[in-house]
Amino acid sequence: MIKDNQVHLNRAHVIVDGLLVAGSYALSYYLKFESIFADKTPGGRLPLEVYFSALYFLVPCYLLLYYMVQLYTSRRALRLWDEFVDIVQGNIMGVIGFLVILYIINQPNFSRSMIAIFFVVNTTLTTVAHWFLRKFLRFIRKKGYNIKHILLVGYSRAAEAYISRILENPQWGYEIAGVLDDFVPLDTKYHGIKVIGKIDELNSYLENNNYDEITITLPLDDYDRLEMLVAECEKSGVHTKFIPDYSSLFPSNPYTEDVQGIPVINIRYVPLTNSMNKLAKRIVDIVGSLFAIIVFSPIMLISAIAIKATSEGPIIYKQERIGLGGVPFNMYKFRTMKLQTEAEEKKGWTTKGDPRVTKIGAILRKTSIDEMPQFFNIFIGQMSLVGPRPERPQFVEKFKEQIPRYMVKHQVRPGLTGWAQINGYRGDTSIRKRIDYDIYYIENWSMAFDFKILIGTIRHGFINKNAY
Repeated sequence: MIKDNQVHLNRAHVIVDGLLVAGSYALSYYLKFESIFADKTPGGRLPLEVYFSALYFLVPCYLLLYYMVQLYTSRRALRLWDEFVDIVQGNIMGVIGFLVILYIINQPNFSRSMIAIFFVVNTTLTTVAHWFLRKFLRFIRKKGYNIKHILLVGYSRAAEAYISRILENPQWGYEIAGVLDDFVPLDTKYHGIKVIGKIDELNSYLENNNYDEITITLPLDDYDRLEMLVAECEKSGVHTKFIPDYSSLFPSNPYTEDVQGIPVINIRYVPLTNSMNKLAKRIVDIVGSLFAIIVFSPIMLISAIAIKATSEGPIIYKQERIGLGGVPFNMYKFRTMKLQTEAEEKKGWTTKGDPRVTKIGAILRKTSIDEMPQFFNIFIGQMSLVGPRPERPQFVEKFKEQIPRYMVKHQVRPGLTGWAQINGYRGDTSIRKRIDYDIYYIENWSMAFDFKILIGTIRHGFINKNAY
């Protein structure tokens, strides 16, 4: 069974990570003190025994940190980039803890530069090792091994969404045996997955098959059976999950309060309503935007000259957008179009081959340079470095009637970049998908999430294939 294989795999995973920590540390020592690049000036170096005695504490502490960032939970549905971020977080905490311990024991002669080398080497080697592990697992899953066999109980929107996600990601290694339901006819198919029986037959299916997981996906009007089904699944010992059919009403990471033993789920939890969170994000926005204005000032100056030299009109284009709390503000961009009337501006989004876009404007749009004046919007507090992209008033009025939860995005400051943008939803793309990503960001905000998006923006580049 896969449960047994998973236990052995996790143990091997921990052992390999422990060896990587020790190996990275030894390699860092060599690079710092023994390699051709090392400074071999005599004197001042602590004995080798002192350096390597740290491994007695370093290896178990790093494994504990990796456990804390959940590197040893199932990573089937997680992307390598997300795993890399977790590895970096674990290593940052490890290095900070290492430095704190050295300060506490008053050890100023322990090489800080070696610790910096260790951070880079260990992060790199651990990421590469986890990448190879993913490739190996993907290979053996194609061969039919390490597959999780799942039975769905209940046909609903939640069931369809779950089936779609699994079929879109075969590398996760999930195989759906079928769906049990009382209201949908037998042999009904959704993307090839069939309704194979009635819910009353669940006990028989559990006895006659070795499922790794039962996922309860009942429709809303059948929830009176939920308690009985959970009891039946747990009696069989099979791992059970529940996907609510009302997930569209709840945040992706629900905030639950305990009212004297009664769990109360908040329908909408926005971390940025917390005063300390807002203050921390604002400080990062001020420092980050000021830094960006200084760094990118040569590019902005060249762009301004090119715009002025090639077309008539102002360099900076102001457009009304809806911001925090639904309050309008003027968003700044480099002008990329010919001068237009107010009616022409409101005709809609720019499309491929739009004759209104100038030649210089097309380059600025494609490289996202046209967005750089928004650093000033960020500096004065109208926008944030990271957040949902702001929209024009006429589109807000339209979308709030057409798209559920659209107005939730105005509970935070709009951003220069965002979770939707680094996932490919920029420019002329699905507004519904964009809102899904925006709401996920709003409900799961953390400072680490913001930095992850900023790193992702750099990683994916500033080229926008959907900008016309």
